[in-house]
Amino acid sequence: MSFEEKRAWIYAAIAVAVPAVYAVVVLRRLAGTDVADVAYIRPLITAIVAAMVLNVVANIVAGMFSRREDVDRKDERDRQIHRVGEWVGFHVMSLAALVPLVLAMTEAAYFWIANAIYLAFCLAALGSSIAKIVAYRRGF
Repeated sequence: MSFEEKRAWIYAAIAVAVPAVYAVVVLRRLAGTDVADVAYIRPLITAIVAAMVLNVVANIVAGMFSRREDVDRKDERDRQIHRVGEWVGFHVMSLAALVPLVLAMTEAAYFWIANAIYLAFCLAALGSSIAKIVAYRRGF
């Protein structure tokens, strides 16, 4: 497995794990409470920062357990797979961003708008990672 494929797997795992923990935290707070009164901002910011920090740390650790020449090697196939993955992520984000846009137009609660934006980012990250993993596994 190339280092770039490892990075895609790390990104996918974080794109699933962190939002899942965030959802559990917020759903516990949501039980029996109006959405306008739910304290979601601190957990949301924590989830965003945690995902960024985990991604950096996990990539550093993965790099430490990989051969140096594997970490530095990036061929044309890796660059093309990265482009396709980012293209998929962009289009997922573009489509998913319609939901918070509609929520804002209908004057929905900030809770729903903020969480729809966060979900759009998470889906884009996951879509990008899956596209890269599929390209590495099935060929490009």
